[in-house]
Order: sequence, then C-alpha cells, then structure tokens
Amino acid sequence: QVQVVESGGGLVQPGGSLRLSCKASGTIFSIYAMGWYRQAPGKQRELVADITSVGTTNYADSVKGRFTISRDNAKKSAYLQMNSLKPEDTAVYYCLVTAWTTNDDYWGQGTQVTVSS
Repeated sequence: QVQVVESGGGLVQPGGSLRLSCKASGTIFSIYAMGWYRQAPGKQRELVADITSVGTTNYADSVKGRFTISRDNAKKSAYLQMNSLKPEDTAVYYCLVTAWTTNDDYWGQGTQVTVSS
C-alpha cells in the first residue's frame, strides 16, 4: 500500500507565495518521478511541474519563472515553491508519484490553493 499526502495549500493574495509539500510512504522503495498537477473548476487536470530522480525538471509554460519544484529522495518528498501567484493559479493541486520499477502511478488527495484578494 502506498500513500501520497500533500500539504501547504491555502488562501493567498495575488503576488503572494505558498510552498506545497508531498510525501510518499508505504511499500514504495524507489521513485522515478514526482510531479504536481492542478485542476481548476470546470477544467481538466494539467501538469504544473515534474522532476525525475536525477533532478531533471519540466514546467508548464504558465508557471515558468514563478514556480520551482524540488525533491528530497531520502524523504520520498517533493516540494513546489510558488511565487508571484495569480488568481488563475487557483486550483486543487495534486501530487503524482511514479514508482521506478513498476511505473505505477500514485495520486494524493489534493490540496486547495486559492489566490484572491
């Protein structure tokens, strides 16, 4: 059994910052990639950023220069530093963990980020 838990969401004013955290636990021994996705009301879930085990990163164009993804392999954790937040960043943010050997995907339950004045 694998658990993925996100934290760090909340309400922030435009221009503000938040840091999301994601931690995997349970029977997962090595992780290939960890990623952050988001889903706004009425929209499809979209990739925000992801990072491989060797640190290769990929970002959506809409967040480049504002968001930074990082990970701690020893802690099986990933982080998303979000700066210069905009109202259009409002969404539920989900963490996706991909196991190394099986390529199985595990999703977290999501954390709400609301950017509003």
